[in-house]
Amino acid sequence: MNKLFLLTISCWLLIIGTGCEKLLEAKTESSITDADYFQNESDFDPYVVGIYMYLRGSARTGPQNITGIANNLTYGTERGEELISALNSRFTQAWTHNITPTTGAFDYTNWYKAIGNCNLLLSKIETFPFTNENTKKKVIAEALSLRAYLYFSLVRIIGDAPLMLQAITDENVPRLPRSEATEVIKQIITDLDRAISLFPEKAITSRYRFSYAAAQTLKADAKLWSAKVLAGGASDFNDAIAALAEVEKISGLSLRTDFREVTTSRANSEIILAAYFNRDESFNNYAINALPYLTGITGATNLDSLPYCITTSNGQGAYQISPKSKALFAGDDKRIPFTWVTERHGATPKISWITKLPGTKYADDRVPDNDIIMYRLGEVFLMAAEAYAGISNTTKAIEYLNKTRNRAGIGDYTGAADKLSVEKEILDERGRELFFENKRWYDLVRFHKGGTIDVYNYVPNLVGKTTPLFWPLAANVLANNGQLEQTDGY
Repeated sequence: MNKLFLLTISCWLLIIGTGCEKLLEAKTESSITDADYFQNESDFDPYVVGIYMYLRGSARTGPQNITGIANNLTYGTERGEELISALNSRFTQAWTHNITPTTGAFDYTNWYKAIGNCNLLLSKIETFPFTNENTKKKVIAEALSLRAYLYFSLVRIIGDAPLMLQAITDENVPRLPRSEATEVIKQIITDLDRAISLFPEKAITSRYRFSYAAAQTLKADAKLWSAKVLAGGASDFNDAIAALAEVEKISGLSLRTDFREVTTSRANSEIILAAYFNRDESFNNYAINALPYLTGITGATNLDSLPYCITTSNGQGAYQISPKSKALFAGDDKRIPFTWVTERHGATPKISWITKLPGTKYADDRVPDNDIIMYRLGEVFLMAAEAYAGISNTTKAIEYLNKTRNRAGIGDYTGAADKLSVEKEILDERGRELFFENKRWYDLVRFHKGGTIDVYNYVPNLVGKTTPLFWPLAANVLANNGQLEQTDGY
């Protein structure tokens, strides 16, 4: 992928996405036209590549002000217990849980822009003749997987969500009510099952695009959510186990021996799906908020061990790892140096800076340009542990749990083998293994709904509050679509 290509694609998506910008929440106006697109079979693959920009975007403002769906800590992390303020605070209302329909509410514009692009592509490609049928199948499979990922994100953020499957090609933009989360999950699985059947090969040809393995992993993730949050139970757990077993069969997937390489070695053997980043081809990833800046750590006696940036353009020093997250780690855990490092002034500890995504140190400055990992094999093993624990097969759950524990050098789990104890250890291990990978809030909701923890006691900023676990819809969204109802509890 190069800058000119991405610029062309982003401009293309901006033009055809204008009608989707107001989709479901504003005036029924649309300037989408497909007259100039999809004239040749070679038009489709660049189009689906362009949709991935919605996953990447920027931690602040990306191409055409697209905030990356996978590159945004607000929904997957801030409401959890992983982070506290460092030199300054860039937390949203999500971190304090002071969320209302007018403060910190959810505006799903970018999600439905991306969904609209998936729908348009799918509507055009179905009857379009291709000289290579496998190329057509792959593009359809990727578009279906992308749509499934987008809807899964919505379900985890707002619960019930409008389910829009048709292409928008004229001024008739629908105003749709919210569909129940169970119906949205059903559509997600339908899309993924079809995608899985269409991928021409099982090998991962690119870690930056959906593949057979990525679709199976997403299916397992959705099934775990359905099993616990939507009370799907044993059937969903078993479906997750079956999907994850398929991922384990994929040639070329393996745990990295050195945990440092997991996030810093680009497109390595552990990665299943990632959002691509590079200094010369993207905006910064969300680690910009975690990397310290030089003037903020003046006097540190271990300066050379800190992942600092010279300028605040590349490191803003806002976040550090919380004491609660640090407490999950045993002192001999090999992941610690690649999770955080404590700034010291003589013998006095100060801020514990996050080292999970240290960026790249160039001649002029450090830049937060690590890929954002969406799925990797370490998480697959922990998903399998969770699914087996869900059906009370704790022996098998512990077997999978030990795969990441042993890589970290902390040895086999030797605690109690009852279901609740094993599930709590799986949650703790996810907190260690997947720290700062934008998973934690979703994990806490899932394990709360599954009865492992009480999230209202577990997250410090939630204690004493009754804030609902799902986000409210923004007031402007509701005001412009009379079919919508506010999220329960707001």
